[in-house]
Amino acid sequence: MISKVSAATARHRHVVLLLGLLVAGVNVAAVGFASSLGQVLFTPLLLLTLAVLVLSVIAMAIRPASLMALPQVPAFATPAPAWKVFFALGFLGPASASVGALVRSAREGMVSTLDLGFTISWLALVALLVVEAWRGHEVQLRPDGIRHRWVLGSLTVPWEALPTAHVAPRADRPSRLRMTFAEPLLVRRRGLSWSWNALRTDSVDARFLAAAIRHYVGHPEHRAAIGSQAEYRRLLAALAAV
Repeated sequence: MISKVSAATARHRHVVLLLGLLVAGVNVAAVGFASSLGQVLFTPLLLLTLAVLVLSVIAMAIRPASLMALPQVPAFATPAPAWKVFFALGFLGPASASVGALVRSAREGMVSTLDLGFTISWLALVALLVVEAWRGHEVQLRPDGIRHRWVLGSLTVPWEALPTAHVAPRADRPSRLRMTFAEPLLVRRRGLSWSWNALRTDSVDARFLAAAIRHYVGHPEHRAAIGSQAEYRRLLAALAAV
């Protein structure tokens, strides 16, 4: 059940996030301009916040051994992490309450520098979480290499760099896949570092992703077909036969 909810949330994450932003906007208006309505909304929003945060923790453990074929890119991408959507939704409630309280204080002429700084910090954090959840697919295997994106940067590894993926020994569900490169000078890094030598695997089975990378490093003749459903079926068959 949780897996189906997570998959649907990830698939329709844009709609879910927009609805969350809409509810947050209503809460800002209620807290800032209609205190009685804000008090009515407080308990339901608190329960909803707790529920989605619990769902985010549960969804972190869902890491299927699969990729998504994106022929329009083209790429094989890790599934969009539903836990990030739940996590972003969980922070929208407190952030909207903080903004609403600031609006109410401004109307009453009692805004302090501390309140303003706190609210701006909330908004910056929530903006990063929403953008990260909105973007979806973090790791992509493309015909020309591996692309890992996060909200503040990216890591691009051409196949010519001969990447080797290492799963931490005795790790049950590793959230990162460490890599080494035979040709490190070919690797391109931009923005702020999440990790310059690792891929996030909090939405995919790390061993499956490592096997897929290893397959394309060793079989360059199949790279051009990456992104197609036919190639994905062939990849699954090849990995199953190993």
